[in-house]
Amino acid sequence: MNEQPVGIDHGRALQSLRSLKRLLDEAFRVPGTNIRFGWDPIIGLLPWVGDLLTALFSCAIIVQAHRMRIPRVVVVRMMLNVGLDLVIGIIPFIGDAADVFWKSNTKNFTLLEFHAAEVRPASRGDWLFVIGVLAAVLAMAIVPLIVLYWLVHAIVGRVS
Repeated sequence: MNEQPVGIDHGRALQSLRSLKRLLDEAFRVPGTNIRFGWDPIIGLLPWVGDLLTALFSCAIIVQAHRMRIPRVVVVRMMLNVGLDLVIGIIPFIGDAADVFWKSNTKNFTLLEFHAAEVRPASRGDWLFVIGVLAAVLAMAIVPLIVLYWLVHAIVGRVS
């Protein structure tokens, strides 16, 4: 296998990113439960700006994955994790509650660590996730067009 040792620079970067992940996703615990959350849902309470800011912080993990030559589909999966977190986070209160459970930084850091010590090919799960999200986005783009076509056709049919 192609091995890519985790060097001193990568080791320090991983440690810094581990701290960032903890701050954003796991800094606090709901008393009496195992539910942990970080600054992500708290900062996300600021409409638009909060979610955008935490998404920018989340990009640090993605940038490091790119530097470590993690497979591109895995990097795309990481970007989609952050993108979903951003889109869901925009919904007031519901998005902030979802941030407590989605934890895109934890998901992305786990992917980074999995691929960090040794270059591994993208898994079937990575491909399925990316293809599934892209298919959902494509469906969200096509369905309104089909409905619009149907409405125009129905209106024009009545006028004729």
